[in-house]
Amino acid sequence: MPERPRDQLLDLPEGDPLSTEHLDEKVHLAEAHEQQLKRQLEVVERQKRELEELSRRQETFNTGKTELVDKLTRARVILEREIHDANKRVEMLQIIDGNYALHLDTLDSINPKAWDGMDINKELTRALAAVDDARSEFTKSYPRIAAMPEHDTSAHDGGYIADGGAGDSKDFIGWLKIGVAFSLPLIIFGLIALIVIVSRMPGK
Repeated sequence: MPERPRDQLLDLPEGDPLSTEHLDEKVHLAEAHEQQLKRQLEVVERQKRELEELSRRQETFNTGKTELVDKLTRARVILEREIHDANKRVEMLQIIDGNYALHLDTLDSINPKAWDGMDINKELTRALAAVDDARSEFTKSYPRIAAMPEHDTSAHDGGYIADGGAGDSKDFIGWLKIGVAFSLPLIIFGLIALIVIVSRMPGK
């Protein structure tokens, strides 16, 4: 009978009554070692998953940080320009408001009823000059008040372009009303002057 390889045989004394018990002990030790290796493998796998998750979150942070730093930096440049333009516009509006206030005070101070005994022609000339000055100031400055600052709508989500035809119609009606409003004082002063002159004519 050919001799089998030695590594295929158990190195146990023949007839040893403890051979089976010894074998069971080694099996138990091997199983325990296997369980220990499984637990270690599970720990390694869990640590691997945790590291992968940390790596993913780190990448998300780096990407988000780079994106937001770029966007916020460019947005601040736009904001600085907008703030500068807004400050200039506020200064312009304050100047216009001050001029309007002066014209209002001047017009409010004109009282044709107080012209009795005075040079009507001279007072009327001053009154008409005040109206002309106010009208000239308003005509020159009001378009700067009504004009909205221009913006690049392509830089904003949901931007749109207004209907030019409707805007032109509204502007025409608005300017028509403004023209009538500023012509009315001139008409009133003319009528008052005419009444005063007629009342002073001989034979009346």
